[in-house]
Parts: sequence; structure tokens; C-alpha cells
Amino acid sequence: MNEEKSLIDYCHVDKNDDGDRFVGLKSIDDNGHQIVMVYFPCGYNLPSDEVAIRNDIINLFRILADFSKGEDILLKVKSNVANVSVNFPIKAYLDIIQYYLEYKTFYAETETTFKTDTRGKANWAKTIKDQVPSIQNGNLFYIKKTVRDTQPMKNQLITEIHRYCTHESFSKLGWLFGTSMIPRNTDIVPKNTDDKSFIPRFISIINDQLKKTFEDRIKKLLNAMLSVLNYKNTEDNSNRYYFGTDRFEYVWQGMIDRLFGIRENKQDYFPRTKWIPRYLKDQNKNKHPLEPDSIMIYKDEFYVLDAKYYRYGLSGDVDHLPNSSDINKQITYGEYVYLHKNKDPYNAFIMPFNRKDNPFNISEDMCNVAEASANWKTEGHKFEKIQGILVDTRFLMYQYASNNNDKYKEKLSIAIESN
Repeated sequence: MNEEKSLIDYCHVDKNDDGDRFVGLKSIDDNGHQIVMVYFPCGYNLPSDEVAIRNDIINLFRILADFSKGEDILLKVKSNVANVSVNFPIKAYLDIIQYYLEYKTFYAETETTFKTDTRGKANWAKTIKDQVPSIQNGNLFYIKKTVRDTQPMKNQLITEIHRYCTHESFSKLGWLFGTSMIPRNTDIVPKNTDDKSFIPRFISIINDQLKKTFEDRIKKLLNAMLSVLNYKNTEDNSNRYYFGTDRFEYVWQGMIDRLFGIRENKQDYFPRTKWIPRYLKDQNKNKHPLEPDSIMIYKDEFYVLDAKYYRYGLSGDVDHLPNSSDINKQITYGEYVYLHKNKDPYNAFIMPFNRKDNPFNISEDMCNVAEASANWKTEGHKFEKIQGILVDTRFLMYQYASNNNDKYKEKLSIAIESN
């Protein structure tokens, strides 16, 4: 790998068309040369600053890990969707690298000893037992005390395991930080990279250490080391690894829902259906309900949101807008809210775009660019008109977990109602 490359040379922004849908990290071995690429979702505006790009890459990796349901593996958002099946624990690798960059050392188990000192918090039971007191004005006092002293334990294998995991992490992701490689500790790790016989022993040691560790920072590090070791135990040594998904629409949907959607009682807004057989009466069957992506409530107004990871924000081509089936389904969502909540909701599709490079000359983070309707719905309700809203991809990826949701709900409500 060319160490002089800029980080932007490792990056690609998807067009979200055939053959260009994968979002995440890919590494392949091309005739002995490792080629690493980071794929961003469509509509993403890559900054020119190296530090900003590094932060964007790390943020992308964390979002993908976040939406893999707590596991550092490839997204498995739908069991019936054929994604590339890999288990590269990217968050664990990042946690190990960032621990090393912050502390500039390797983890060592400590042991508690005691020493005699004039300063420090005294262990009075040991002080009374071990030290000779002085007498002044009829009172006993101790010039020297027995105090607690914590020292790293010598010859700890766990330190070498951490060194090994750090070496492995930099070998995979060191290019992202521009940091030199950590030497491989060949005194405890076989030079033959195909030999993995030592890994089960390392895993056992980490598991034992986890049982007696209560500090969150160290538990996070040990769990990251465990993930790396488990991955190395199954890795095929081909320098091929992947982390990501070619179904980023589920991540887009999840980010929209987290930033704008309600958290509680969302099922109250699901239109439900059922079959009632005329003969076999004991076989009534409720069918799976329709589920809107998000329900936003802001200032007593209701908004039914459907996240669409479509290309309209990139192309401006009306063929890249939602089809009739999506429009009719969205009207059904709105009508259900109208009938069961006695509220006439706004309806909107939320699609990605790049606010710094788009065919509409739009520079806002959110904008209303189109409206859909059905010619069979003419009663004048708000839910009969579905607004086409563009949201800047980079903006959403940094703000979806914001604690200031009302600020962004207000911006979206203004965009939706601007028609």
C-alpha cells in the first residue's frame, strides 16, 4: 500500500446504481498488493481536509457497526437479503488503535502492594501493625505510614496479547491514521502466519481477565481484543476483508427514524388487516401490518415519513422518484392516522442528496423538491399530498444521534409544509 496516498484516494462515493451500491470497507489482495477502499453512500460530500476525511471514515464505520444490532459484523438487517457474509470486527480494531494512540502503551495487569511513605492514603491497620508511632503533647502520630502502591505485574502475557492485537489492528487500519506499524511480537507469536494454535490460549486468558475486571475502559479494551482474536482464528490470511452492506437503504431508514421519529407506541400507527374464514372459524389470521418508517410529532402536528434511498437527489430524473405503489401505501398510512388519531397528518418521502453538488442548486440541509398525489384522492386532506424532501447525506450521518432532535424536527417540518 502506498503510504504517501491522501485519505481521499481511499474513498469512493456510490451512485446507488447497479454495481455501485456497497457502503463500507473493502480490502482485496491484488497480486500481493493490498488495495483498501472506503465506500460512502450516495449524496455524500467528501471534505478536502485530511482530518475531516479521517473523522468521516471513522463516523461511517461506527454508523455501520451501530446498525448491525450491537455486533461488529456485516449488517444483517434482513435475513432474506443476500449480503456479502463476513465478520470483520471493525469497531474492535478502531477501539484498540485509539487506546494505543491515547495512552501510548500496552495494557498491563496491576497488583496491589504496600510501602512505607510519609505521603499517600494510609492503610491504618497495616500502619499500626508495622510502623512505630511518635508522641507529641501526649498524642500518638505516625510520621511514616503504610500506604497502598499499585505496580504493573512483571512478565504478564496479557501485555503481549495486547501488543499482538495492536499490531493486527494497525496492519488492517493503520493507513487511516498515518501511523507506523507496531512490531509483531515474534517471541510469543509464530512467524508462520498460518499457525493459529496460540489463539485459543490467548482467548482463554482474555476471558479470565474479563471476569476480574470492573473498569469500563479496560473492559471495552479487553472485549475489543477478544473480538480481534476470534476473527483472527477464522481469517483465511488472504488480506481480503469487508465491512459494510449493499443494502444501505435500511441504514438510511434507521437514521431518519432516530432523528425524527417517535420512540414509543409506534405500533399504534400501523394499518392492520386480517382474514376471517367463512367455514373454519377457529383459523382467524391477522396479517402482518403495514409499517411506516417513521412517525414524527412536532408542535401537535403529525408527519408520516418514508425513508427512500433513491437517486433523485443526484440525478434530478423523475424516474428516480417513488412509484405509484409507494405513493398509494403512503396515502394509506396517512389515512389510517387521520381515521384513528383524528389528526390530518403531513406525508413525506425523505431522500438523500449532496447540498454542495446537486442539479437543483440547493444549498440547505433539507429541501422540498417535489409533490406526489393520487388522482382518486380529492378530498383535500393534507395526507393526500406526499412531499418529496431531500436531506444532505453527510448532515444526516453526523446528526442522526443528536440530543437536539427538536431543532431538526422544526427544520424538517418547515421543509414539508413549505409547499
